[in-house]
Amino acid sequence: MSEVPEPHTGWTFLTNHARVLAAIADDHTARVRDIAAHCRLTERAVQKIIVDLEQAGYLSHRREGRGNAYRIEPGKVLRHPAEAGLTVAALLAVLARDEADRSREPADSGATGRDG
Repeated sequence: MSEVPEPHTGWTFLTNHARVLAAIADDHTARVRDIAAHCRLTERAVQKIIVDLEQAGYLSHRREGRGNAYRIEPGKVLRHPAEAGLTVAALLAVLARDEADRSREPADSGATGRDG
């Protein structure tokens, strides 16, 4: 049985749905177990999120052997009225760019917002 991630308290900038979608965008054949570990969620939570995303038309899957291959609908518009016109592809492009930038930066070079 897989280890349950530590719970997170407080608010975050991204929803768990966005995290799962970004993890799937990184690896379209990722196992639920791997997505859960990457997103620090339980496997049950990831399974529910995948069902939510599929029911809303953002994601679909097909069986490949013993696993799944996911397909993201890049032209699908985000749900919140404040993001009217913003597509899944645009969101994922920002998240992918940030991930690529973070992987190139040294660990201690993060911006602190302080001069000097």
